[in-house]
Amino acid sequence: NRVSFNLDKTLFITSSADFTAKLYDVVDLRHLKTYKTDRPVNDAVISETKDHILLGGGQEAMSVTTTSGKVGKFETRFFHLVYEEEFGTVKGHFGPINALAINPNGRCYASGAEDGYIRLHFFDKSYLDMKDPVPEEMEEGEEEFDEGEEKEVEEDEGSD
Repeated sequence: NRVSFNLDKTLFITSSADFTAKLYDVVDLRHLKTYKTDRPVNDAVISETKDHILLGGGQEAMSVTTTSGKVGKFETRFFHLVYEEEFGTVKGHFGPINALAINPNGRCYASGAEDGYIRLHFFDKSYLDMKDPVPEEMEEGEEEFDEGEEKEVEEDEGSD
């Protein structure tokens, strides 16, 4: 359906009616990540201030008149860019979301939907202050090392 680039044009994300958004490297067009939902994805954007992806969509327009907003899932979904995990949603539309844009300052985003409204959503302080999870925090006694340094690995002498 759509393609959207990050600010420095090194990544792009596609949105599709197959219920996914896919992240690609611009240089070699290598597929990096897939963000899966249970509804068609009409637009996706990459945050410039956080490692987050925003997806918009919802039930197809031809079925909207027979469905309430709650069932149609007309919401913006928030995913972690690296871990591909959905961690939040913002509701507010009564039709499929077709357009998303994040303010470059990272404090708000806009969404446009088939309900005829463009909504400006300001992030609350807890989102702005949120730290992204670190997959493996250092245990007490572990040393941090630079990429240029080699880390010695002890081998178990009893293994094959």
